[in-house]
Amino acid sequence: MTNHTSIELKRIFEQQKHYQWQIKDTTASQRTQKLLKLKVSILANIDGVREALASDMRKSVAEIEAEIGAVLGHIDDAVANLGDWMRPVEIASSSALAGTRAYMAYEPKGICLLFGAWNFPFLLLFQPLVPAIAAGNCVIAKPNEMAPGTSRISAKIIRDIFDEQEVAVFEGGVDLADALLELPFDHVFFTGSPRVGRTVMAAAAKHLASVTLELGGKCPAVVDQASDIALAAANIAVGRCFNAGQVCLCPEIAWVREEWIDDFISQFQAVVEGTYYVDGVLNKSVFARIVDERNFNRVKGYLDDAVDRGAKVRFGGNTEAADLTIHPTVLSDVPADAVIMREEVFGPILTVMPYRNPAEIAAFVRQSGKPLAVYVFSKDQAFVDQILLTTSSGGVSINSWAGHWFEQRLPFGGVNQSGIGRYHGVHGFKEMSHERAVFSVPATA
Repeated sequence: MTNHTSIELKRIFEQQKHYQWQIKDTTASQRTQKLLKLKVSILANIDGVREALASDMRKSVAEIEAEIGAVLGHIDDAVANLGDWMRPVEIASSSALAGTRAYMAYEPKGICLLFGAWNFPFLLLFQPLVPAIAAGNCVIAKPNEMAPGTSRISAKIIRDIFDEQEVAVFEGGVDLADALLELPFDHVFFTGSPRVGRTVMAAAAKHLASVTLELGGKCPAVVDQASDIALAAANIAVGRCFNAGQVCLCPEIAWVREEWIDDFISQFQAVVEGTYYVDGVLNKSVFARIVDERNFNRVKGYLDDAVDRGAKVRFGGNTEAADLTIHPTVLSDVPADAVIMREEVFGPILTVMPYRNPAEIAAFVRQSGKPLAVYVFSKDQAFVDQILLTTSSGGVSINSWAGHWFEQRLPFGGVNQSGIGRYHGVHGFKEMSHERAVFSVPATA
């Protein structure tokens, strides 16, 4: 990072320190107009966004449209509901304080720092930007440098409609991120690995800044004997292969009743071949690549280590370094000491583990830390309740993959190792706001 950039950072931060009070005094109508301008700018640059996502990640058309559509959907939701979100929440006075008024007022946190993520470089920059604007904050945003094309078009969209004293954007790498974390932001929003999340949280603690950390973990999928195997296999296949497995919500391990493993793998393979292959050849127009050589080697290393330790490749296993492609892969008989059993893969490799008693699953999940999601496939509510009672996770989807993410009215986020804080819809507005308690005694004449 150049000295010029460092000076610019401090200059803009100082501007926002003063301007935040004017932004705080904006109405729901004024804020929705800003969100609508953001939507217009995205639509005006939509071809450039599509080209950038395809270039950076080799995302399929369906995945690109899903990423863009999710951002537009969050804008529409905020525009439709912001007036209600901003209203004070009245609290019934306690009997000892009859005649007084108590309410909660939502005010912006102040100046927010947003770090974009590389796996969904458009979505995970603009999705948190929407509630930050809706809540009346000033923002400095950093797109992810590992998706350079998306970083450039995202910066253009922001600069086209926002004054830097309200929303500014800086492009750069780790040096820029470190410099940003030195500034006394009021709130920091980060999506990424737990390792970097700890660094972000430690830096925020120096300024007593609040944080939203969306991290990850080894999300398990549990397939009960009282489940629809075809439904489970289809959902887990889509979840494991979406964006080539580079999704924090991907099912990492499928726990399947011991006697059903062969049937499950067969149905998983059929879904994958029917979706991502043509005449037995991987259709790369619908299957993303790994983001860069370092991550390709990391994921391949997990696969090689597992096989070297005795794991069986039941499907796939091919890798192509020339274009950073790792084929959809299923492993079984993976030993407990394999690296892939403890590290989040972030690639299209599914480990299938047998179980006889759900207690085995609970023990593994607890040992691995609280994941971002748990998936349960069962028609037996007692079994579902048992998994919920004996595990903890950021969210749960039952008989679906990532359904709790797609439902905007649910809060989304992790717990402990998988993250801190909640967003989506009104929950994002609250996450980017300070809930201020107000108590009022009527003035006497």
